[in-house]
Amino acid sequence: MFFATHLDTVTHGIQLAVAPVFLLTAVAGMIGTVAGWLARIIDRARLLEDRIDASSADNPMTSAFIELAQLRQRGALVNACIALLTFCAILIGLTIVALFLGETTEIQIFRLVTILFLSGVVFFLLALLGFLAETLIATRVLKFRRATKAVIR
Repeated sequence: MFFATHLDTVTHGIQLAVAPVFLLTAVAGMIGTVAGWLARIIDRARLLEDRIDASSADNPMTSAFIELAQLRQRGALVNACIALLTFCAILIGLTIVALFLGETTEIQIFRLVTILFLSGVVFFLLALLGFLAETLIATRVLKFRRATKAVIR
């Protein structure tokens, strides 16, 4: 296997390989945000479970069980979103490796680079859809609580 030894070739390879790093930065930011949401969902579920455990048999706390079911659904969406973002990051990382190897060796892997990059973008877009779905569910829960409070008054 031939590796490039000319500085210009290696420099160009690094320039090509660094471009997808910007997408990795966006993915890392989204993973942080979504992981924070997951932590909040888990905290809320624990609080509800504690309230249910502390309640008496006379008070069935049906609303708490309904909210727990919604939190379970939201948690599943957030977990799927984190998985999609992780797969996206792996594919973009492999794209970087393939770009660098394609530029600095005789290996012709530009089709692979295209497939890896486009697959990573598709996973990113699917994660964004999951993010949107989770946001819509969270907003629906808020509207439900507001409507319930208005009926009680």
